[in-house]
Amino acid sequence: MRELVRRLPGYRFVYFGDTARTPYGTKSPETIIRYAIEDTEFLLRRGARLIVVACHSASSVATEALKKRFPGVPIFEVVTPSVKKALQVTRRKVIGVIGTRATIQSGIYERLLRERDPEVRVYGNACPLLVPLVEEGWLKKPETRRIVKKCLLPLRMKGIDTLILGCTHYPVLRKIIQEKAGRRITLVDPAEEVAEEVRAFLSGKEGSPAVDLEKDGEPLIFVSDLTPAFEDIARIFLGRRVKLLKAEDAPL
Repeated sequence: MRELVRRLPGYRFVYFGDTARTPYGTKSPETIIRYAIEDTEFLLRRGARLIVVACHSASSVATEALKKRFPGVPIFEVVTPSVKKALQVTRRKVIGVIGTRATIQSGIYERLLRERDPEVRVYGNACPLLVPLVEEGWLKKPETRRIVKKCLLPLRMKGIDTLILGCTHYPVLRKIIQEKAGRRITLVDPAEEVAEEVRAFLSGKEGSPAVDLEKDGEPLIFVSDLTPAFEDIARIFLGRRVKLLKAEDAPL
């Protein structure tokens, strides 16, 4: 959302964070799909006309189900834009992916990358400890630095030159990840890539219809469970303090 707001100033945004049921990355595909459908229905009831699935686990396993369930709604996910960027910047066609277990086990990145370039080598590593570290605010702890280093070691051993940050939380740790990965490894931030894709879509580029969306309004930020801890997380992610609204009719 931070990247979308930066690239699309003036547009009105409605955000739903399913804080009562996260993390999604530890759930089964069936559960993630059910949650994603309920989340989308909530956003549509709140006036959304374009959906960005800002979760790699949901993007990996629920995108097709969402497109079938809501055929008239433009739906963007964070995986495909990341794949396109990784193929643009890789020098030796050796790409690494870090993400939740659900994302890595889905094999979505490997499949999409190889569909576009059969010669590319793709290596994934699940890093389930990074999400709770971010949510606890342990951004400068030595334990976080050690865990990041351990998560990246198998991928560095494979000789990757590009690394996709396959979880919404990971860009918060970007400086540490870059340090432990090394300067020769290029990081791909899916938030930047999907925000640019949405911007191009709304501008009518590449033959897409220009969509007339509501503008000039403050973002509405809903959560399914409002806690002081998430208020701090929201400030870290968005770079500023925001008003969080308890979604009383959110799916529980």
